[in-house]
Amino acid sequence: MKFYELVLDEEKFLHGIDAISIVEHPAIEEDFITMSKEHKFEFKEVSNEKRILMGAAMIPDKPIYRVDGEEEYYVFFTKETIRRASELYLMNGKQNNATYEHENRIDGLSVVESWIIEDSQKDKSRAYGLEYPVGTWMVTMKVNNDDIWDNYIKSGVVKGFSIEGWFMQRETAIEVETELSAIEKEEGEHLLALYLLGITKGVLKNDKRYKNGKKLQMESYSDYPDSASNNAKRGIELNEKQGNKCATQVGKIRAQQLAKKQPLSLETIKRMHSYLSRAEEYYDEGDTTSCGYISYLLWGGKSAKNWAESKLKELDQL
Repeated sequence: MKFYELVLDEEKFLHGIDAISIVEHPAIEEDFITMSKEHKFEFKEVSNEKRILMGAAMIPDKPIYRVDGEEEYYVFFTKETIRRASELYLMNGKQNNATYEHENRIDGLSVVESWIIEDSQKDKSRAYGLEYPVGTWMVTMKVNNDDIWDNYIKSGVVKGFSIEGWFMQRETAIEVETELSAIEKEEGEHLLALYLLGITKGVLKNDKRYKNGKKLQMESYSDYPDSASNNAKRGIELNEKQGNKCATQVGKIRAQQLAKKQPLSLETIKRMHSYLSRAEEYYDEGDTTSCGYISYLLWGGKSAKNWAESKLKELDQL
């Protein structure tokens, strides 16, 4: 499965993002929350009569499934691209451009706040139960269109934001700079396919995960210890301090999944156990800046390895 990084080409496309669409199935799979009489907005300058949506417009390093004819692939944005895209969006005055399902232009919707998450624990989005990684572009949108608010938002027809913009696709490969990343690449290619298989919401065209319109369920497990999740969070934090130079795209995605306590399939548990067993020799507890240490934490660390081993034995898979 190919991966493409979506990048801005400011020489050819000056605007970057042209509009924000409200959609039923956001490509980034993150719903917005509504702030109205039912969802009181805590900031003093906005009363609970205001009709405002808050949600993520772009999330860094999050794979987005795409189908082009018979070709299936994934695209993603880096933090740098997201920050620049959010800047251009405001600089070019696109705050009042909104559409429904990327097709119909709608009036009365305006982005009134825009920010990049700098601290995932202290960001104000956490006050509303939203948990996004550092580098996420957050927006709040004011809805002054009664029809849209009553018949699309309150009714739950639309659930999130989706951007419309001009980006170039740049094919990217999982780099193999060290023996450690080679191990991660080998274990991760299969792992990544399985992970991506389970994260997309909604029935997509040509989606092999659906049969006769019904989703095929995969057995999964989320009873891994909090210490494994905390290790992944620590790995993310340490990697950010190192400029995110450690681990492949696979390892970074795995860390996000563990940090959010998302369920793991049996095949994913097998791959995680295999990776952690093989990469353990590169884990040096005395060097918290080394990629061997950070990458191991991103995959859940020793507690994740012990849990995976125990789970596989329990299921007679080891």
